[in-house]
Amino acid sequence: MLSGEAYLWIKAVHVIAVISWMAGLLYLPRLFVYHCGVAPDSEASATFKVMERRLIKAIMNPALVVTWVLGLIMAFSAGMFSFPWFHFKLVLVVAMTAAHLFLVHCKDEFATDHNPHSSKFYRVLNEIPTLLMIGIVVVVVVKPW
Repeated sequence: MLSGEAYLWIKAVHVIAVISWMAGLLYLPRLFVYHCGVAPDSEASATFKVMERRLIKAIMNPALVVTWVLGLIMAFSAGMFSFPWFHFKLVLVVAMTAAHLFLVHCKDEFATDHNPHSSKFYRVLNEIPTLLMIGIVVVVVVKPW
């Protein structure tokens, strides 16, 4: 069991990690929208590839790991696994992680100049993390079950 102060520090870092992860999840599809509009062998394409790779490696992946690790520490410490609302939140976070992994896959397609999707696809894809985030926040704050 964590002390009250330790729990609050872990919670603060968890929230910072979530915000960082969300920033990446919202920004990366926008980069893909713009990346679709440039020639695969152009200097702009090379720049987008660097930006996408760095965003994932330096911000998104570390934020994902910190979010999960600290979230699970808090969940075990506070006994949250016994609450139905937490199970639903966990499903939404798993879906958010799946979205993250799909975006990494898309980055890999761009890296090899084999992007099969349109800019419209990435515009729509950009809304999925937003909808998941709204669901997570509502479930955590309202605790409907």
